[in-house]
Amino acid sequence: MPQLNPAPWFAIFVFTWLVFLTVIPPKVMAHTFNNEPTTMGAEKAAPEPWNWPWY
Repeated sequence: MPQLNPAPWFAIFVFTWLVFLTVIPPKVMAHTFNNEPTTMGAEKAAPEPWNWPWY
């Protein structure tokens, strides 16, 4: 049974985490969004009153 010999499985585990920690984070952090959010002005827009007829 392969579970009794940890040598190859431990090496695969370490190599996998090495890939996770060195290759993937720079790729994820380099991602840019198509629509960057814009900052709005400091003043709030005045709400317009509703002119709906209430019955």
